[in-house]
Amino acid sequence: MDIADVVVIGSGIGGLSCAALLARYGFDVIVYESHSIAGGAAHAFERHGFKFDSGPSLYSGLSYKPSANPLRQVLDAIAEDLTWVTYDTWGCCLPEGDFDTTVGADQFCEVLSQLRGQDAVAEWRHLQRVMAPLAKAAVAIPPAAVRYDLGATITVGRFALSMARHAPNISKLTGSFSQIIDGVVRDPFIRNWLDLLCFLLSGLPANGTSAAEMAFMFADWYRPGVVLDYPVGGSGAIVDALVRGLQRHGGQLILNAHVEQVLVENNRATGVRLRNGKVIRARQAVISNASVWDTLKLLPEKALPKSFQQRANTPECDSFMHLHLGIDAQELRPNLACHHIIVNDWERGVTAEQNVVLVSIPSILDPSLAPPGKHVIHAYTPGNEPYAFWQGMNRNSQEYQQQKQKRAEVMWQALERIIPDVRSRCDVTLVGTPLTHERFLRRHRGSYGPAIPAGKGFFPGSTTPLKGLLCCGDSTFPGIGLPAVAASGMITANTLAPVNKHLQMLKDIGYIMSA
Repeated sequence: MDIADVVVIGSGIGGLSCAALLARYGFDVIVYESHSIAGGAAHAFERHGFKFDSGPSLYSGLSYKPSANPLRQVLDAIAEDLTWVTYDTWGCCLPEGDFDTTVGADQFCEVLSQLRGQDAVAEWRHLQRVMAPLAKAAVAIPPAAVRYDLGATITVGRFALSMARHAPNISKLTGSFSQIIDGVVRDPFIRNWLDLLCFLLSGLPANGTSAAEMAFMFADWYRPGVVLDYPVGGSGAIVDALVRGLQRHGGQLILNAHVEQVLVENNRATGVRLRNGKVIRARQAVISNASVWDTLKLLPEKALPKSFQQRANTPECDSFMHLHLGIDAQELRPNLACHHIIVNDWERGVTAEQNVVLVSIPSILDPSLAPPGKHVIHAYTPGNEPYAFWQGMNRNSQEYQQQKQKRAEVMWQALERIIPDVRSRCDVTLVGTPLTHERFLRRHRGSYGPAIPAGKGFFPGSTTPLKGLLCCGDSTFPGIGLPAVAASGMITANTLAPVNKHLQMLKDIGYIMSA
């Protein structure tokens, strides 16, 4: 029987961030991952010389430090980094037309001027002025300082002056973003655009996305000199950096190891049992990086009070369709943007099924992802594919294959707005569905994560009523998205760490000065 200080279930970005930081703090940590590849929704995979991102493809705030991005703070804390390619342009295929835009405020105002006129530009500028103090408030407390115990009075207390300075605006961050824009923005295109950005961040439109999330985005995307980042080697390079940090500090990652049950003895989580029957004891904690629904399935009946079990009723975001392609890149149009957002119909709303498609062609930035003269493409419908269309299907059936082709068509059509002859260029074609998400990512109904509208509920913290059991990932605060899950992992690790080691980490990454 193996034993460790902490057992982490799942190697998503949240779980790896938590485990790597715990190892840095000196804990004996083992991460158990059901899949053969680490990284959860952010893992990478290869087919015939093409290296694909399975999930996230748009990154910012990672190529410089200090940064407000929690993932950058985790990488700094474990002394790991990777090579970043920076760029600033992305493509938009909207009902108003197709155009390229850049991060930063000025060029978007040029787009607004052409599409909507000077009144729209004035509204956008007004919104920027309203968001400026909220953006400063959103980054007043670094996630690296947060923990869920009394030690927070010391670690967060180091930022008391900053908190006091921004206190009037911090209180405004807890509500929905729509409460802010309703008093500022009337132009329908700007409101649709903001709904789209909110949906990409949280899986919900502006009336369900917290003002804090959008304030953080404004702080990052609309600052002077802003760039977007892409990791050389793809999303798998981020996973590799976290795994390196974990292992260099003495932690372990075990792949192909499916956790069947969390062991509970004397009202305390004491370890886990794997599918093969192996038992691993945890001296201090078991931490689940699984979703709230999947975590509850791992626990013995009645191990948690009914109030916690009710979290099984948490509303869920829809799932994804994926189209991974390896294509011939010869004679493509010059200056092709790496990323594109396609919206088919604003009237249907950004959350409507198959209405929004994202396209990533990362080999434009990192040619190592594809053989010479080739490109990798990842097109996907971001959290707007209903699981109900797939529930109960046999993945080996003809019905499933036909459904895959039918539901993938919207992604092909989106791609044809960017590369008209894309279908004839394909060397590799892979279609992923909600059942793919459910199978390989061990995700409840293939869901993107909890759909908890801002102002109507809160993402819970990492602690639970069961002693020794903590949670991290997109079912916990601050919620969905790569920066958010990295923050959840960091906060969970901080909560277990001695305050003196937590303070030393903050000093090492430059957030507080040495005495």
